[in-house]
Amino acid sequence: MSTKIVLLAGVAGLICAGSASAQTVPDPVPPPAPTPAAESGPAAEPVAAEPAAIELADAVEPPAPPLPPPTISDQIAAGKIIMEIRARYESVDQTRTATLKDQASALTVRTRLGWETADFMGFRGLVEFEDVRQAGEEHYAVNVPGATTAPLNGADKARYPVVNDPDVTELNRLQLIWTPGAFLQVTAGRQRILLDDQRFVGNVGWRQDEQTFDGVRADFALGRVKGTYAYINHVNRILGELRDWDSDSHLLNVTWSPAEALRLQGFVYALDFGNSAINSSITKGGKASGKTWVGLYQLAYNATFARQSDYHGNTAAYELDYVSGDIAGTFDIYTAKLGYESLEGNGTRGFTTPLATVHAFNGWSDAFVSTGGNKSFADGLEDLNFSINVKPRFRRTYFFNSDVLVRYHDFNDQKTGADLGHEWGVQFTAALTTKLSIQFKYADFEREKTLPLGTLTPPASRSKAWFTLEYKL
Repeated sequence: MSTKIVLLAGVAGLICAGSASAQTVPDPVPPPAPTPAAESGPAAEPVAAEPAAIELADAVEPPAPPLPPPTISDQIAAGKIIMEIRARYESVDQTRTATLKDQASALTVRTRLGWETADFMGFRGLVEFEDVRQAGEEHYAVNVPGATTAPLNGADKARYPVVNDPDVTELNRLQLIWTPGAFLQVTAGRQRILLDDQRFVGNVGWRQDEQTFDGVRADFALGRVKGTYAYINHVNRILGELRDWDSDSHLLNVTWSPAEALRLQGFVYALDFGNSAINSSITKGGKASGKTWVGLYQLAYNATFARQSDYHGNTAAYELDYVSGDIAGTFDIYTAKLGYESLEGNGTRGFTTPLATVHAFNGWSDAFVSTGGNKSFADGLEDLNFSINVKPRFRRTYFFNSDVLVRYHDFNDQKTGADLGHEWGVQFTAALTTKLSIQFKYADFEREKTLPLGTLTPPASRSKAWFTLEYKL
């Protein structure tokens, strides 16, 4: 009996010990919860953070309403200022005569100030004033080129050669521009007109008082065809308002450019000036130009023919031809150009270009002038010229974009073939800052001392020098 009790007590102790031992063993680590990507079956419930994110998105303010379209006053204020200042010293030493006794010297300053508006529904406006003032002694004459009358700035100034930069303050431009699309732009009012290389129509930008035009102009484009038509009712010339021309003139220039190597141009300039009949004419012509590459050389050419005749009975009947051509080759920083121009003459008058920027053609000395400011010669003028242009790579902080041009002209009488004289010139230009430039220029014309019988006397020998500082905002 006692033995059974002991056995039962031992079994009970083992059971209790096993039970206690089981309670001290740690629970196994649970497996990691499956990631959402590993879950299968229905989509998991949204996490608790998502409602807060939704509430935050709902709290964002709606986008601001679009700004109202700009008004006319807004676009006027959003425009840009026009400011240019050009100071120039010019000296002229011309063969002395009983009347012409001294050398001319002129120091003048031109200031332009204006405003161009921003675009408003395809329209832009522009207003610009111009002032030219002498800054030194008035040792020069101001006169209509070719005129035999007393200088406009006083008969006592006849002792000096002409420097046509008179004191003047005037409205230079006042225009409204309408651009309905890329195919058309219309400009109305007082404006600058530059056609092609300005051989027939330009702004005479070399002189201080710019030439501008009152009228309506349309520039149009259709594919490779571009053109300009302008009606001109007044020409604001370089000698101030008293020497302006009343005009009833039409200008048409159309260009077709099928390739870089070929550009064809046709033009008609019908000029009718009420107070300058001698300069009235109609000129019709065509031009071919282009450029191409031959290895490392770029070649460019121009060829022009035009015929000029009387218009609206303003002059005696006449018909004169114009022929020109040039070819230029460029390699690296060097360009050489050979050119020829022939302006026919009949002994009474020569081919004229009364609206051209003539200073760029037939010599910088402007020796060959006719009544009204044209460069021509009653017997006609042939000009064989050669130039070399170099653009040095020399660059400093306050001296860059330098350019050197040397040019030579040989002039002949177109009617008789006689040698009239020659001219050479040199020009140096450089930028001092992005807005300020400097220029030195010199030209020397020497006429032939002996001429064949029957040849008209060419203009007197002369030399001219210029120093210019120009600032453009």
